[in-house]
Amino acid sequence: MMLRPQNVPLALDGRMLVHGGTGVASYARALAYAQRSLSACALTLHDASSDGGGSGGRWGRRLRALWPGEVRIRREEDAFRAPDLFRLAQVYFDVHRRLLPVRPPIWGGIMHWTYPVPLRILGWRNVYTIHDAIPLTAPNLTSIDGRRHTRLLRQIAETADMLVTVSDAAAHDITAALGIAPGRIVNCSLAINLAGAPGLPPAGLPIGRYLLAIGTVEPRKNIIRLMEAHRRSGSKLPLVIAGPTGPGAEATAIEREIASAEQVIRLSYVAASDMPRLIANARALVMPSLAEGFGLPVAEAMSLGTPVITSNRGALAETAGGAALLISPEDVPAIAAAIQRVSESDTEHARLAQAGRDNARRFTMAPFVERLGTLYQSLLPPHVALDTRPE
Repeated sequence: MMLRPQNVPLALDGRMLVHGGTGVASYARALAYAQRSLSACALTLHDASSDGGGSGGRWGRRLRALWPGEVRIRREEDAFRAPDLFRLAQVYFDVHRRLLPVRPPIWGGIMHWTYPVPLRILGWRNVYTIHDAIPLTAPNLTSIDGRRHTRLLRQIAETADMLVTVSDAAAHDITAALGIAPGRIVNCSLAINLAGAPGLPPAGLPIGRYLLAIGTVEPRKNIIRLMEAHRRSGSKLPLVIAGPTGPGAEATAIEREIASAEQVIRLSYVAASDMPRLIANARALVMPSLAEGFGLPVAEAMSLGTPVITSNRGALAETAGGAALLISPEDVPAIAAAIQRVSESDTEHARLAQAGRDNARRFTMAPFVERLGTLYQSLLPPHVALDTRPE
């Protein structure tokens, strides 16, 4: 059968595109690039959420959610738009315990949701990325409501044309937690795009003379053990902890420990444009997390030639690909020994830097686009092919 190339509409939700330097935001930006490479009809769904304007605020949203109908979206050039759609969908799911149906102005495309959102576009193939199963498998490590999240993921799994995730470890955890067939979820990994990192590190930090931990301050990042390991290591390099404070009392308690620790520098906000310089100028990235779906800072650090110390299990070990110093995240002496090793040995530093660069080639844009193209093609009728030719 001859394949007929077509400009199949490809779309993604735009909510995560505005969330700065988070892992999901980076994923959304890479996905947007990939879709533009795969179709001349690449669209972004926006909702212009606000508690003012025409939304009616929280109570207006709840009243609208009581109606078990569908929402119409309109097209404006390369975008779909519907007021307050994402927040309305969350309320709709709480009321009806199902996904909010959306009626598009055009038919026959592929909608790729960048995270588990209770929405589905009628007449389109709906693909959902689930980044991890942490709220299901380790609810004590996250502020997300595990019971609600489980209900949402089960609804998505029942209606999705395909589920996507970012690592084999995450795929295993998600299939086990939801009880779905392994063929219902595919690992497309992700792509990083940190083009160089010229210039000095931000915040007046000394070049190559600090250790770096990146991420939201919350229990699963294992910050308390990391600080204790840093103290025991005897390293003269300060530990820089960069990232926002997570929600809840536990995160607040961790912040108090950080504030009282010696040789620890806290950067609660780093602009996305400054993050590559922060990573590239560090002596090493230290990420002994207890749970991750991928571990984006590991891949980013390796792409910039910064050595990595990280956990020896799950997605972090998978992403590290044998190019990092791997430690048990509960083993403080082992973390301390790794910190001492990378702090003092220039030979080990150089070895890890080169191994990391080699490993990071797995996470370039070209293979990511290819994997997504293969996935999208599998969802199309047998006689239709994605038209990736330039206009």
